[in-house]
Amino acid sequence: MTNRTLPQRNNEGFLEDAHAWDERVAKLIAAEEGLSLNEKHWEILHFLRDFYKEHEMSPPSNRLFVKAVKEALGEDRGNSIYLMQLFPGTPAKTACRIAGLPRPTNCL
Repeated sequence: MTNRTLPQRNNEGFLEDAHAWDERVAKLIAAEEGLSLNEKHWEILHFLRDFYKEHEMSPPSNRLFVKAVKEALGEDRGNSIYLMQLFPGTPAKTACRIAGLPRPTNCL
């Protein structure tokens, strides 16, 4: 795998194998989304990776994603506006794609 290639992904851009993820992969996927990752992004991405390790699934919806972030990182980070600013569109779906995790089950 060269520096610019990505592991195998499905038709929505989610990695086929969550274990193929690393920070280089995250940066490449984020660039496709027009995002340049900073420490705030990384905090959420690492939170998602830990969530996945513990629960063996991505947060199933935006609402539960926000709630899980709020419980783990506090109200200032666990709110829809903050997460939408970091991950435009559908935050749970965008963040999970960049974090190399499966598509949240209830995200459009």
